[in-house]
Amino acid sequence: MKKLIIVLFVTLLLIPKQSHAQNDGVKAVAAGIGAAIAVGAIISSIEDMKERAELKATEWVLTNHPELSSFSLKTLDFNGKKTKDMSATSVISFKIQEFIPADNPALNGRRQVLFAFTSYGWISDQGVDFNKIEWYLMDNEEWMNMMVAYAKVSSKEKNEGLIKEKLANGTLVDKGIKIKSKMEIPFFKLEGDMYLVADYSPEMKLIYNEKTLGIFLKKTSNLVQMRRGAVIDTHEFLFARD
Repeated sequence: MKKLIIVLFVTLLLIPKQSHAQNDGVKAVAAGIGAAIAVGAIISSIEDMKERAELKATEWVLTNHPELSSFSLKTLDFNGKKTKDMSATSVISFKIQEFIPADNPALNGRRQVLFAFTSYGWISDQGVDFNKIEWYLMDNEEWMNMMVAYAKVSSKEKNEGLIKEKLANGTLVDKGIKIKSKMEIPFFKLEGDMYLVADYSPEMKLIYNEKTLGIFLKKTSNLVQMRRGAVIDTHEFLFARD
């Protein structure tokens, strides 16, 4: 009888705990499903944003460059973006390459990069405002001139011919211009609140700051930051050694 009482007592103690554990399990599963739905929604919103951006970029090219009659346009730097990062993105870049019309054509024509410089508030609760974007199209020659000016302000080297040679034969990395494993032109080491300025063109100034390329747009008086990784990706696309 005593054993039976003990068994009944233990059972009464365990039933609520098991029920509680089951409830916790249900809640955990529900939370997991909710998180999965949230992640799926974020991925969907990024993909939707990417598609809309590509559409707007294509419309801009068709409107402003009718000479481009056969080309491919893809985003260069959307991969790996998070929603919270997109609102702070200063530049979206698109790689453009021409081709000769044919069945299954090869992308072997001229390469260009289209930059979309965003302004504060271009992403809000109401969505994306593409009116807050300034567009600039650059080919490899214009990009080379820009990178030469950038390297001049970022380093001790002022010989434009030498910088161009190093850029043509090397790789632009975080700390300078490198050929194979050797750093040919090292960039200055600066504190985060230090800036070096080059008045590059009637449209923009180039700002060197640690690990970023700053572009000051004179038309809008906006300073946008292009992360060094995007600079490297752009350079590699325009000067790809096929």
